[in-house]
Amino acid sequence: MKRILAVRRKTRVFGRGTLRFLRPANESVVAHVRSYEGETVLAVHNLSSASQPIELDLRAWAGHTPVEMLGESRFPTIGTQPYVITLGPYGYYWFRLQPPLSEQAFYGIENTPL
Repeated sequence: MKRILAVRRKTRVFGRGTLRFLRPANESVVAHVRSYEGETVLAVHNLSSASQPIELDLRAWAGHTPVEMLGESRFPTIGTQPYVITLGPYGYYWFRLQPPLSEQAFYGIENTPL
């Protein structure tokens, strides 16, 4: 719980900026994207007591790499096809969407080593 609160406190995008809900076909999963000052976070939450697969339309972020915020695990880069994620019972992911290197240079974002 302490790690979750620490991530939440240091990530300003959670309380500010734009909020865009995604509309996945699986109604057991809630997904949204928040953006603020060049930072973008994708949050995906399974509201079911059973594991759930989800396909998300993330074409708007093609080329970005989702980096899981609690463990810093890098997930496959987003392409033009639906992005597939499987969530455990009541599971969730918070992803920082790391832009391609060309956009990082434009926004002045450092490429954090993992």
